Amino acid sequence: MTRTSAPDSIAVEYFDGRSARAHPVRLQVQGTQLHIRGEGIACTVPIDAVRWPERQRHAPRVAHLPDGASLHASDTELFDAFARAAGVGESMVVRAQQSWRATAVAVLALLVLAAAGYAWGLPLAARGALALVPPSVDRSLGEAALDGGLGRWLQPSALPPPRQQQLREAFARAVERAYPAGQRPLYEVRFHASRIGPNAFALPGGIIVLTDELVQLLDGRDDVVLGVLAHELGHVRHRHGMRSLVQVALLGTVTGIAFGDFSTLLAGAPLLLGQMAYSRDFEREADAESVHVLRAAGHSPDAMVVFFERARQWQARRDGEHPSAKDGERPSGRGGAPRGPSFDLPIALASHPADAERIRFFRDAARR
Repeated sequence: MTRTSAPDSIAVEYFDGRSARAHPVRLQVQGTQLHIRGEGIACTVPIDAVRWPERQRHAPRVAHLPDGASLHASDTELFDAFARAAGVGESMVVRAQQSWRATAVAVLALLVLAAAGYAWGLPLAARGALALVPPSVDRSLGEAALDGGLGRWLQPSALPPPRQQQLREAFARAVERAYPAGQRPLYEVRFHASRIGPNAFALPGGIIVLTDELVQLLDGRDDVVLGVLAHELGHVRHRHGMRSLVQVALLGTVTGIAFGDFSTLLAGAPLLLGQMAYSRDFEREADAESVHVLRAAGHSPDAMVVFFERARQWQARRDGEHPSAKDGERPSGRGGAPRGPSFDLPIALASHPADAERIRFFRDAARR
């Protein structure tokens, strides 16, 4: 757009700050002084003492004088040309606001910053906050979860005590080989019969629950049971349960600030999707821990593929289907235990990586 040529003087409305009456006046610049002339009005103000308005596309211009009076101009282009001729410069922010390129760059930078904060900032902040939380809090939360609603799904184990002790001792030997003294995570393996089928999960504080049904599902493959326990130990070692709580709080705060009312779907959806993405990262970390412990115990990571195959067969029997699906077509729960639904969720809506991805990870680890 071609700029309007600068006039020697300009007509504006003058408000004295004491009444709502507008007084027609003309402005003229002489040197460093702004002269204001009109009927019954004659004053001179240093240009530097005037608070000039930011240039906007459609808003009228209002300049404020030191004594509380103001100048109003409806012809914005003419006023801007007059102000430029008077030597009034614009800040970089004002110039950027008028530039589509600068605006596009700012939006892109904001998106990059938001993505970086989502991918690295929030997890780092959660780790920092978690470092201030003593492990005793983890244990208290884990016990509270078992005593609360979670305990209603669990019953005393029907596995013979010698069998439980055999698995505990085998896992303890594997952990001892995998971690130097002083670096071994504190944990406790508990066996339970359950109403949730074959499953295993870790609670804050090192409590690892293994269901009788999962031990029966993996009958004859204690190496796979060790792999599942090692996966849960990964959650314990990285304090994933507590990190999840902290990250939910941080992510909820950020989305609430960004989208306003936290009760709205607009604010809740980013929180849900974000935490599911973090959960998938936790599962990948736990799978890597499983590989580490299995190797230290002299077992191939490929053993975990057996779990996915048997879990898929169990899922098919439960759903009355033939287990003919390919690897990775049945979702599994934390530690590899079935989640329940017989369909795959899109990765953005799933809290676990797809089974196919996890199977590929263990097979690649076995080949390495």
